[in-house]
Amino acid sequence: MDADGVREVAGVVDRLVRLRAEGRSGEAHVLLAEAAQWPPARLPLLADALWNAGLGADWATLLWETVSLPVERLVAVADALAAAGRGGDGEQILRQGVARPADETGRAVLALAAEGRHREVRALLDAYVHVRTPEEAARSAGPDPQILVPLLLEAARGVSEERHWDLVHALRVAGLAP
Repeated sequence: MDADGVREVAGVVDRLVRLRAEGRSGEAHVLLAEAAQWPPARLPLLADALWNAGLGADWATLLWETVSLPVERLVAVADALAAAGRGGDGEQILRQGVARPADETGRAVLALAAEGRHREVRALLDAYVHVRTPEEAARSAGPDPQILVPLLLEAARGVSEERHWDLVHALRVAGLAP
């Protein structure tokens, strides 16, 4: 963490404490939404600072705001949180973030895979096949079944053998049989 990041985190926490004390929750929420756009590496430090200041509820709000980030950024935030020992927070935002349309998720996975970000692909798909129905997961293969079907099946097998076979069936029904 660079010195600017440390100062920015401290400044945001000070402003949040002041806004909360003054009952200005709308402005506090805007500040949290802006902080969700920060470089992912700063967010674990912000989490610690918020909890230390008694603002744990604000951390939960900030996590909720990160869910609306583009998928690639969402995965980067989850990675930064996991690397800082906040894996539970990272898993939470991935589970919430997979509520996007299936086609959008499929395109995001393709983009991550094209960049060679295989660990991020795995993290996203693990959360996706765990939370979404097999039919929804099958629809996410639409943008490029040749690439996405094997990735989805691998992730589903990681959830359970039953989930794997449910996805195989859903892919067959969708005309995307492996």
